[in-house]
Amino acid sequence: MTEHPRVWVNGRLYAAEAFALSPVDHGVVVGDGAFETAEIVGGRVFALSRHHARMQRSLSGLGLPDLDRDRMDEGIAAVLADAAPIDFGRVRYFVTGGPGPLGSDRDPQANATYVVAAGPMAAYPSSSALHVVPWTRNERAATAGLKTTSYADNVIAYAAAKRAGAHEAIFANTRGELCEGTGSNVFVVLDGVIRTPPLSSGALAGVTRELLLEWARADGLTIIEEDLPIEVLHAADEVFITSTTRAVMPCHRVDDRELPIGPLTRQAADLFTRRAADHHDP
Repeated sequence: MTEHPRVWVNGRLYAAEAFALSPVDHGVVVGDGAFETAEIVGGRVFALSRHHARMQRSLSGLGLPDLDRDRMDEGIAAVLADAAPIDFGRVRYFVTGGPGPLGSDRDPQANATYVVAAGPMAAYPSSSALHVVPWTRNERAATAGLKTTSYADNVIAYAAAKRAGAHEAIFANTRGELCEGTGSNVFVVLDGVIRTPPLSSGALAGVTRELLLEWARADGLTIIEEDLPIEVLHAADEVFITSTTRAVMPCHRVDDRELPIGPLTRQAADLFTRRAADHHDP
């Protein structure tokens, strides 16, 4: 896409290339902040209330002030209204600790920085290839389960996946258990049942994961949350991932192992598509 993202910072719209953030903002200096990415479909943000709720959990875990939802909604509305409606894209919004010292300590008097950006996306392919990376998620880390702006691990892992000809990188945790992707949750089909790691694995509580689990229970589709060895990816009958902009995406390859797009993956994908069409903020 050549269109520049639309950016809103602390009450003002900016061109994406314009200066709008303090160079000593704690989000820049030490990655002290939280963010969310939500899907835009037909000019509207999908499941925004759930993304706000997760942002609040991340801010609480980081020890930052509560999310000002009205302020963030102002920014989201501003970027969406700034140009033609986005048919398919994403809005990415941040809260950081605000200006601070050049170190890990925060300035207790600083006001949090609020940033919103939105832009269109190209459609994803119909299925993904996965690459298991050698690095791990620390399920006991202070930031486990939080969606923080400290994203370097994901950047490195995603680059490794691309070099391997894959579309997403998958992490184990420190116990050698299946955990998550850089921006996705992972599901496997084993012995005729869909299974996914519990949040105690260190995986982020994905909004799409959350909705799929809820809708599957209501629809009678069994999904079990359980600890799984990372090696399950090389034994599973089917594998799929979920994320905000991928929804439920089948996986046709894990490293060198080719996989079919099986019936339970298709059932989960169809269920999610059908239920997501019912309401833009489920």
